[in-house]
Amino acid sequence: MPKKRHSPEEIIQHIRTLEIEQAKGATLESVAKKIAVTPQTLIRWKAEYGGLRVDQAKKLKELEQENSRLKRLVADKELDILILKEACRGN
Repeated sequence: MPKKRHSPEEIIQHIRTLEIEQAKGATLESVAKKIAVTPQTLIRWKAEYGGLRVDQAKKLKELEQENSRLKRLVADKELDILILKEACRGN
């Protein structure tokens, strides 16, 4: 069975469902089974998206993607600098 990627909106909705069901007395395992994810996934989602609204979650994902892109850019520049330094030593 392929892994399903949940959008931030879905994750926040699942967290709300978890909180509502737990307030009614349901266990984490039963809520996880209802949502069709593992209890550990719910715990991880709650830690990451716990107090966020949907628009904040979208912004968080956008910033994480931009940060990743910028890190790759810096790594590429560092590699270019190292190559140039090595080439200069050869002369």
